[in-house]
Amino acid sequence: MAKSQKNVVGECKIKLLEAREDIINQLHAQRDEFSGKVTGDEGDIAQILQSQNSTISHRENMIARLKEIDEALKRIEEGSYGVCEETEERIENDRLLAIPWTRLSIEGAQFRESTRKKFG
Repeated sequence: MAKSQKNVVGECKIKLLEAREDIINQLHAQRDEFSGKVTGDEGDIAQILQSQNSTISHRENMIARLKEIDEALKRIEEGSYGVCEETEERIENDRLLAIPWTRLSIEGAQFRESTRKKFG
């Protein structure tokens, strides 16, 4: 049985809020990772700096995802949630449930990807 759009939006909102809370908790857990002085021989220092670089990259990805989630929550409040930015058609319910922060339908994502490849 197909879910109504209202039910899908409600489920997505719950998923978005849970994902948002999870990311915020992860960011708080990582905030003390860079405290202290980096010491040791060159190998130890290189390993520590590589680990810190990886952590920074992961934090940047989490912050970007948090921004996407906040934007999706804003679209829910505005009533524009679930509309593809490329095609202006409804995003598929299964896609919204799988990736609730998505801004593109499958067709819109394919179009955007082909345009990106074409124009670099």
